[in-house]
Amino acid sequence: MTYDSTLKYLVEKYPQAFTRWLFNQEPAEDIEILNTELSTEPIRADALFFVRVADAILHLEFQTLPQSEPPLPLRMLDYWVRLYRQYRCDIEQVIIFLKPTRLAGVFVNQFTDRNLSFRYRVIRIWECDPQPLLTTPGLLPLAVLAQAEVPENLLSQVAARIDMIEDRQQQRNLSACVQLLAGVKFDEQLIQAYFREDMMQESVVYQRIIRQGLEQGLEQGLEQGLKQGLKQGLEQGLEQGLGQGLEQGKRNELNLIKRQISRRLGEINPQLQNKIEELSFQQLEDLGEALLDFETEVDLTNWLNQL
Repeated sequence: MTYDSTLKYLVEKYPQAFTRWLFNQEPAEDIEILNTELSTEPIRADALFFVRVADAILHLEFQTLPQSEPPLPLRMLDYWVRLYRQYRCDIEQVIIFLKPTRLAGVFVNQFTDRNLSFRYRVIRIWECDPQPLLTTPGLLPLAVLAQAEVPENLLSQVAARIDMIEDRQQQRNLSACVQLLAGVKFDEQLIQAYFREDMMQESVVYQRIIRQGLEQGLEQGLEQGLKQGLKQGLEQGLEQGLGQGLEQGKRNELNLIKRQISRRLGEINPQLQNKIEELSFQQLEDLGEALLDFETEVDLTNWLNQL
């Protein structure tokens, strides 16, 4: 989920960068992000967007390893047929493998049968020249996985490029993406030596991953409640499962907010802590977003007083 969320954020935020890199031409500014649910027994592609200038669809698949069921070649053919049926235009399909491996699947770029031969592009990111990726902010998270004689030097280069980004929010978000994707190749201690952990926690992509985790926790709580409800009564099980899920979600959100406040503002007085613990789940989410703009405890106090 962490890699998927990171890569989807990058494609949705920087579609021009991916289009310029993969089409090797300057894209139009008007790029439409398509709904990735394809008709006929809906399936979802990892990243899919439409490039109007070329009247084409660029379909991206990100994979750490080639194992898949159904096999990747058959999946890519299935995607192509569904896309072409729906949009009737040129379709450029690209699988980008992230984790270095010699498994045979990363070298396969076609599906063949007695009456059919179908091809798509495969990119093994660890074989790519890092320079084109280093020149575009939106591709910096992929640059850490590119070819390098000394991988640590490449990680250092990416960290230096991140430090040069003037927009603080963009810097936080891309730093978080780099740290999350770097985990494919580097150990945690080395990553932390070049990147500040608090920048990741303050980024929108990190917040998105946390929210998805909370939603997943709520779903699991509801599912457990349903199972118990079959034994003790459906209504009681639903109420208990949902209540536990919501309570756990709120506790997780509260703990995250407390850590962020401690990192950003230091210790705050007990009265403010009590007020924060009384906030609803939605108010805690709102505080998590507002906290990015706080500089002192006074900002936090003013925000709480406005509720």
